[in-house]
Amino acid sequence: MADRKTLKIASNQPDFLQFNDLACEMNGGKVIFATDEWFAPASNLLKRETPEFKPSAFTEYGKWMDGWETRRKRMPGHDWCIIQLGVPGIIYGLDVDTSFFTGNYSPCASVQAACLDWVPALTLEGDRTGMAASESQFREVAMLQSKWWEELVPMAELKPGYSDTCHNYFPSTYPSRVTHLRLNMYPDGGIARLRVYGIGQKDWSAMPTQKDVDLVAMINGGVCLGYSDAHYGHPRNMIGLGRSANMADGWETARRLDRPKNLKVDDKGILQVPGYEWAVLRLGHPGIIRQIEIDTNHFKGNFPDSCKVEGCLLTAEEERQCVSSRWSSDPENKWLVLLPPQKLQPHHRHFYSGDSLALTGPVSHVRLVIAPDGGISRLRLWGHPTSTKHSSKL
Repeated sequence: MADRKTLKIASNQPDFLQFNDLACEMNGGKVIFATDEWFAPASNLLKRETPEFKPSAFTEYGKWMDGWETRRKRMPGHDWCIIQLGVPGIIYGLDVDTSFFTGNYSPCASVQAACLDWVPALTLEGDRTGMAASESQFREVAMLQSKWWEELVPMAELKPGYSDTCHNYFPSTYPSRVTHLRLNMYPDGGIARLRVYGIGQKDWSAMPTQKDVDLVAMINGGVCLGYSDAHYGHPRNMIGLGRSANMADGWETARRLDRPKNLKVDDKGILQVPGYEWAVLRLGHPGIIRQIEIDTNHFKGNFPDSCKVEGCLLTAEEERQCVSSRWSSDPENKWLVLLPPQKLQPHHRHFYSGDSLALTGPVSHVRLVIAPDGGISRLRLWGHPTSTKHSSKL
């Protein structure tokens, strides 16, 4: 466990870091065009894993780098790439990460955005190291007219990829839904990762009101708004696509230090412990939940002993107050038990419906509580949206 990175948001980091990474390859994001990929392919930008450095690693084209790195430009223009978001939505901020690019990082960058009502046929296949865009690819991408897309981040200077300067954070106030981004580097160089933090946006008007859907799924607009601990993995991972790839693709807390020296259980076999951990998530649309899935996939020796789920219906103003106080002043009287405490199993999908659920009214937010600590890979809340519409600009 020693080599796993601690995940914390420092007080001086922007709040948007807790939102979903809409461009991550694990969420379906992909690079569909890049002007040049000589030293390292642009697809590296969207890797879920943090960048790494291998001092002795070289390819036939030069130094191996875990990011996107172009050759030293010797012609007019600058390098750029087009990214198709895995989850279209509203973007609240970006992180242009230059990790390990210290003498070869791009001096400046900008980001443009568009909402396309069609999916471009552009695609990049295989290992693109040592390659550049062909004339035919340039002709195809020209149809997107990306040079004229809306500007999310004006041209800005980047900092070198040392540990204390590698994260270049840019907030966004662009109010419209985004499906594609254009990342410009001026004029050339390297960028390790591009994180695009936001909230998915779904067209609920086209959804039959009685059709069950995962109301908290990232792709349907679900988002984590607060948590007690995320030492090994952020709660937003629980609403990602598909089943988890590994333990890193889930929510996992540190071991609580207040757990009793000798553990005891009640008549239901649930551990009696003083502490617990929690995560609050807003549904993509308020609705009535008919089935809950708690998946502990990959968590075999570190799953929670038990969990419960609470729900409530908050106004936008109530949510704003809760978020600004980090949920220290959350409306306790509004939280109602949706799923009473349940004993959990390791590496297992748990389903609860019917009489197992204690709340039948609509909810806009849920709070997942685990005791005493541990990891959950996925949370699914199957139900149908109600006419109540939650609207909030965080």
